[in-house]
Amino acid sequence: MARFAHTPVAVLAGGPSSERAVSQVTGAAVAAALTRAGYTVAPIDPDRDLPAQLIESGAGVVYNALHGTLAEDGRLQGLLDWMGLPYTGEDCRTSVVTFDKVLSRAIAEAGGLPIPAGISWPSAEARTRTVGDLPFGLPVIVKPAAEGSSVGVTLVEHADALPAALAAAATGEAVVVEAYVKGPELSVGVVAGRALGVAEIVPKRAFYDYEAKYGDAGTEYFVPARITRAQTERVLALAERAVALFGCRGAVRVDFLLGADGPVFLEVNTLPGLTPSSLMPKIAAAAGLAFDALVVRILESARCGREVPHGA
Repeated sequence: MARFAHTPVAVLAGGPSSERAVSQVTGAAVAAALTRAGYTVAPIDPDRDLPAQLIESGAGVVYNALHGTLAEDGRLQGLLDWMGLPYTGEDCRTSVVTFDKVLSRAIAEAGGLPIPAGISWPSAEARTRTVGDLPFGLPVIVKPAAEGSSVGVTLVEHADALPAALAAAATGEAVVVEAYVKGPELSVGVVAGRALGVAEIVPKRAFYDYEAKYGDAGTEYFVPARITRAQTERVLALAERAVALFGCRGAVRVDFLLGADGPVFLEVNTLPGLTPSSLMPKIAAAAGLAFDALVVRILESARCGREVPHGA
């Protein structure tokens, strides 16, 4: 029997982050799938009174369909742990380290995952940096240390474009600059530690930024990816290694670039989008896992990061 068949499911979507619009589309898709599967859905657009919103909903479990800061960075997870409500996605610790690109790069490198050459600066310091401060040459990718959906990410090919890119990325505590790796962008869907398949992303823009993902710029997706069997097996193995290294427990997406020397790890996305253009449903479908079944599987894996006994 389904664990959460007899309790309202709070579907959190929207919220205050820069990815609000994308989250609303994910939340609507999730709510519809759960309704079709027979669950009672309580949609919530979170605000500062989220604990009261959750209590009023009567929900016994939370489906986290939010994206970006406050939702993926461990803060929401910590709140739900404190309230004793099981939730989908990763626990507080894993959410913190995967969302922070400075931390995740350090953990990936220590764990032996291949990563692009990179450097990070505090945001205030980054605004004064120039190409001469880079330990590698152009082109580079400039990104905020803690954002999702490629918000604030810029490909810099010329020195005079660097200051604006650094300013655009200086939205939080730090900015990350990585050497540009030329090659196909790949994404692996992983559910409960098992890699389902590899998607290839071919943006019509110079690279896969926010506009390519969700705007009118357009992107082609190939599932399975148009790479060799050996390359596929290598990427799948690295994805499973990455989720084990970061301690991921649910449905995540692991992103890579296929450079001249092989795959290069970019990041783990712990709350992958479930919009019509999102990669996770495409990969799952190719592996024989239909959208509604994927959503239900994610829900039924929900739990607190640390179970706290009643009365403790």
